[in-house]
Amino acid sequence: PASAEVGRAPGPPDGGWGWAVVFGAFVSIGFAYAFPKGLAIFYKEIRYFFGTSYSEVAWISSIMLATTYGAGPISSILVNRYGSRPVVMFGGLLCGVGMISAAFCTSILQLYICVGFITGFGLALNLQPSVIIIGKYFLKRRPIANGLAMAGSPVMLCTLAPLNQFLFDNFGWRGSFLILGAILLNCCVAGALFRPIGAGTATVKTQGTEEGKDALKAKIIEDGMEKSSPPDIPTENKTEEEGEKDCFEKINQYLDFSLFKHRGFLTYLIGNVLMFLGFFAPIVFLAPYAKHTGIDEYSAAFLLSILAIVDMVARPATGIIANSRWVRPRIQYFFSFAIAFNGACHLLCPLASSYTGLIVYSSFFGLAFGMVCAMLFETLMDLVGAARFTSAVGLVTIAECCTILLGPPIGGILIDTFGDYKYMFIKCGAVMVLAGTFLFIMNYYNYRMLAKEEKERKSKEEDPKSVRTENEGRNNWNKDSAQDGPELEPLREEGEGVKKKINGT
Repeated sequence: PASAEVGRAPGPPDGGWGWAVVFGAFVSIGFAYAFPKGLAIFYKEIRYFFGTSYSEVAWISSIMLATTYGAGPISSILVNRYGSRPVVMFGGLLCGVGMISAAFCTSILQLYICVGFITGFGLALNLQPSVIIIGKYFLKRRPIANGLAMAGSPVMLCTLAPLNQFLFDNFGWRGSFLILGAILLNCCVAGALFRPIGAGTATVKTQGTEEGKDALKAKIIEDGMEKSSPPDIPTENKTEEEGEKDCFEKINQYLDFSLFKHRGFLTYLIGNVLMFLGFFAPIVFLAPYAKHTGIDEYSAAFLLSILAIVDMVARPATGIIANSRWVRPRIQYFFSFAIAFNGACHLLCPLASSYTGLIVYSSFFGLAFGMVCAMLFETLMDLVGAARFTSAVGLVTIAECCTILLGPPIGGILIDTFGDYKYMFIKCGAVMVLAGTFLFIMNYYNYRMLAKEEKERKSKEEDPKSVRTENEGRNNWNKDSAQDGPELEPLREEGEGVKKKINGT
């Protein structure tokens, strides 16, 4: 027989090459989150070049974001099948091909395909594997590693915004797309750092076991054929059912749909879908709101820089705090507080009428935004574990795709309807406060239920005799009840009442 150590995967090293993996995730996650926002600099020129409206050009980023989140299950399946390294490298290649092809587009529809779908799908193949590989390299320091990796988004946003403006001033939008396509190929280099940590847990089977299973399977099939109806009845239906079952098992092997029975996962999913209705809209409309209040363009753009700088510091700091022994055991409460704090900032934003007030709002918004982003995937891994995290990320992102796509347009409708930005901020704030409150209450319920289940399990393990005695007594009672006649019905009812009381206590 094979030893117990054969096929066992090594544990997370919590350091070493893991920090190189964090750097690769820093680059990949930074491009995935910041690149769709940085393209807004080229929209004005593209609108004039193709003679389209601003809303038609704005669909480029919307399609890219929707594809990045909507392709989550596909990315999860590919990671489970091939690992993180080849998936990220292939995603970087797709990003480069999409942007280089976009430089030769002659219509807005071709830009939708090249930039929106091809580049967006490449970014999806960069985002999820980068988050997943961190969970394989880190356990004790995982919140810190996640915070450092997620800090790539504000750093890339601060870098891409002036870089895109420089490229546009010197090379135009076509030349800029060519250079950006070459820059995105660096995701392949980042993916090359994702060295597999070790072979997955494999089940070692002996030849005798395999032969025994084959023989047993053949025996069952023969017995079934002998006991079946006349031989002229076809057995194609049975074969089709087995084929469908095998197909479903193969899909479930790469994408674990049993997570929808997981209490903590469902709580996280509902809370996050609700949160994303108000998560991105304030960033999109912050600069236009500042211009609406009479602030010049450069000062309005500087508000986004303040937000990004505070966000850059907040993410690793949040990872350090979340990794402390006071916060780590109840990190779900900390995540709920961050979401509610984010919503409270939006609710108070309409009170900031001066530029100084908007600077204060941008600072607190950057802090709250960084806190949420730093714990976004850490809390999910805390709930479902590292083994099921790959499937969980894929299922969550496909559900979040709809609200991410609808959030900014709903905010725009409120602005067009009322002619004021404050209703958009109030909507986003109310939605996020509601999501934070929901997550806090449901996580409290989940922690209570987990503690209760753990207590019951320990009590059963500590007192196996009582369990065996209870089962024997129940079996004897069932035997007596089956042998008794109708004349003993009152005694049987009285005994059932006593048994219910015992089970209740």
